[in-house]
Amino acid sequence: METIRSVVTGGAGFIGSHLVDRLLQANHQVVVVDDLSTGDLSNLAEPLANDAITFVQADVRDEAAMQSALRGADLVFHLATRNVRLSLTHPTLVHDVNTTGTYNVLKAAAATGVRRFLYCSSSEVNGTADVVPMPEDYHFRPETIYGASKLAGEYYTQVFHRAQWLSTIIARPHNNYGPREHYAGNKGEVIPRFIIWALAGAPLLIYGDGQQTRDFTYVAETADYLFRLSQCDAALGQTFNVCRGEEVSILRIAELILELTGSRSEIRMLPGRPSDVRRLYGDPGRLKETLGSSPQISIVDGLARMIEWFRKHVKITPALLESLDARAWQHQQPEPFLAAVANARAWKAGAA
Repeated sequence: METIRSVVTGGAGFIGSHLVDRLLQANHQVVVVDDLSTGDLSNLAEPLANDAITFVQADVRDEAAMQSALRGADLVFHLATRNVRLSLTHPTLVHDVNTTGTYNVLKAAAATGVRRFLYCSSSEVNGTADVVPMPEDYHFRPETIYGASKLAGEYYTQVFHRAQWLSTIIARPHNNYGPREHYAGNKGEVIPRFIIWALAGAPLLIYGDGQQTRDFTYVAETADYLFRLSQCDAALGQTFNVCRGEEVSILRIAELILELTGSRSEIRMLPGRPSDVRRLYGDPGRLKETLGSSPQISIVDGLARMIEWFRKHVKITPALLESLDARAWQHQQPEPFLAAVANARAWKAGAA
């Protein structure tokens, strides 16, 4: 039986490490490429200990490193990215990694004869939904440089396919949650923070009124569908929402976590977060039509599994709680461009 060699950029990250698990289940030979700016080798502890994967520490902005890492690959899954909160203070860095980095990986994949390339995009390309559920050809209105950069990556991926330089697939995961999800600093996500606060008896802090909605998808299912799409000839050249097709508010998530943990923590509202998408709700119809199914794990079941994992694997300490800064982006020094914008606004306001 032919051994398939798969490369996962961002493979030490949250979704990436679950995809690595899925590829290993399918007996793929896996190369993980990650600069460890967001990812963590602890996410790959078991496969690294068993020599099941090859790890390459490299930055997707390094074109030569990408050429070397992808040489001999059959499949490439491009998940390396910088996140939405970082784009609020360092939009140029996020642009460079997410856009130029994606272009570099696409070029390396084409030049080294990769058989198939899957680009992992984001539901953030859509912006706040005004048509629900959002189809794949939604009229995009990203609200952050992160969302815009992921959309640019989609367009580059489409061009490589149309030019017949590379056979590509675009997957657009929606609001993943589950074991290994980031919770500290500016990488932290809402659900793991809620779980830690609830287990510690601390207040659950919500930006805004809590009526923002997301289409939450359990990460193991996302990893499985990324793998299945990569194996499907009918998926080539297409874009797929990877989602449950269910709209759930942030406030409802907080309430469910309190119920599932038995916590008496209060829910406390904070001022809204800048550029926060108000509504996300995807349509998984194309995924169902192509693969015959879509993610099915309910939000209650998924949260219960995640809470159990956090109870077993995350030790709650005062230092950990202190690291869950509710407004982490405010403590990052913005890049000079944003400082200049702020100064220009202040000058205009004073002149008026």
